[in-house]
Amino acid sequence: MASHNSYTPSAPAIPESYEPEDYRYPQRHGTSPPTTSLYGQQRPRPHPVPSHVYGGYSSFQPGTHTDVIRSFQAVDRDGSGYIEEKELQQALSSQYQRFSLRTIRLLMFLFKNPSDPLRIGPREFAALWSCLGEWRAIFQKFDKDRSGKIDMLELRDAFYSLGCVIPSSVLQVLISKYDDGSGRSIELNFDSFIECGMIIKGLTEKFKEKDTRRTGSATFTYDSFMSVVIPFLLAYD
Repeated sequence: MASHNSYTPSAPAIPESYEPEDYRYPQRHGTSPPTTSLYGQQRPRPHPVPSHVYGGYSSFQPGTHTDVIRSFQAVDRDGSGYIEEKELQQALSSQYQRFSLRTIRLLMFLFKNPSDPLRIGPREFAALWSCLGEWRAIFQKFDKDRSGKIDMLELRDAFYSLGCVIPSSVLQVLISKYDDGSGRSIELNFDSFIECGMIIKGLTEKFKEKDTRRTGSATFTYDSFMSVVIPFLLAYD
């Protein structure tokens, strides 16, 4: 039996005074259902792409923005319809930034193609692209001083806005990886924020798949537990 007390099914507004108690805490302050999934769901795009633009990429959903298709095509030089980790890194650099390979591998794992876990196709790429756009908006919202970095308290509030109430002790362990030994307060850039965010959100979603009644408890077999946790540990190594 595995128990967990750090998530809430919805994404409430952040209260002025935040004192996490358990995963039911936000419900006592009022909740509102999330308007969109921040974990891999593609939003409709405002500029539909004519059918002739797709070429050999018929797996893109109608309405996918041309920037997404062009970024994918630019790195899929063999025209296979799939891209690997270094190609993904290059594709995302055109719109976002050059993510570390560690972050790229985590994104590959979370958005993997079921038939080919080492590569992603058009649909997975479009979902990933959309998700990163939403996470960037969250990062910018909580980067109040516009420094391009957020501290632990800002990270905590960002997670809370996503419905994840993370104990301070867990957050401290999570961001300790980014301590440069200078003695200064640890701050995360967008790359590190995505890495931390995908780990927290990814593990939370995996837990919620087992906690179907939203009780804060779930039962895992040893095999399923290891299958869930090990990929995140390897990505975070």
